[in-house]
Formats: sequence, C-alpha cells, structure tokens
Amino acid sequence: MYLLYRFLVYIHILSVIVSIGPFFILFPIVKKLQKAKEENMSVYLDTFQFVVFLAKHAGHVLVGSGILLVVSGPWTWHTPWILMTLFTLFCSLLFLARAFSPSLKKLREGNEDREKLVAKLKRAIWIYLFLLLMMLWFMVGKPTIW
Repeated sequence: MYLLYRFLVYIHILSVIVSIGPFFILFPIVKKLQKAKEENMSVYLDTFQFVVFLAKHAGHVLVGSGILLVVSGPWTWHTPWILMTLFTLFCSLLFLARAFSPSLKKLREGNEDREKLVAKLKRAIWIYLFLLLMMLWFMVGKPTIW
C-alpha cells in the first residue's frame, strides 16, 4: 500500500508540472502574437491552444490523483489546506473555462483589435498562473489556516 501511495504522489507531482510548466512558454508566444503576420498567426494560436489543452487534461490527472491521495492518505476532506486548494481549484476551473477560448477565437477571426486581445491573453495567463501557484503553495506548504 505504501508503494502505491508513493506512486500516486509521483503521478500527482508530475501532473502539476505538466499543468503549470507549459504556461510559461506562452509569454514569448503572446509577444510574437502582437507582431505576427497573418500567415503565421495560426501557428502561434495552435500552440497556445495546445498548451491550454495539455494543462486542462493534466489537471484531470491532477484532480484524480489528488482525490486518491486524500482517500488513501492521512488527511481528511475537512483539512483547511485541502479545502482552500479545492476552493482555488473551483475558481481556476471557472476562470479557465472563459479566459482563453473566446480571445483565441476572436484572434483567429481577425475582426477585433489584436493588441487588446493579446493584452487580455497575457493578463489571463498571469491570473491563471497565480491561481495554479496558489494551489501549489497550499499543497506543498500545507498551511494551518484555521
């Protein structure tokens, strides 16, 4: 049982890396989106969309392994850092659902102000990274909140 728990921890950590790490490559891509020619836009937008897709599906593994870790580990669902992680997770899911897709779609259409949309994407990346890193802090630091 101990070996299975350690394997779950490893999977959980790996899924955190895969769900957070790729967002850092989006900053240079966003910078290039501002000045990209129309024929290159789809390459940058496809890369951006793939990163969001990858993070979303790594998040599924993250949540699944997290549930299994709580069920098989020493903590309960009423532990403050777990509750705060779940609250932040819920906020990040709501944010992710509306943060990137509408702006990427408008950029593909090319009908709106590119600078405004790129600035919106850059802001969304920072907000989403903040939420993810906050969850990471709850999971690693396990602060006593109440």
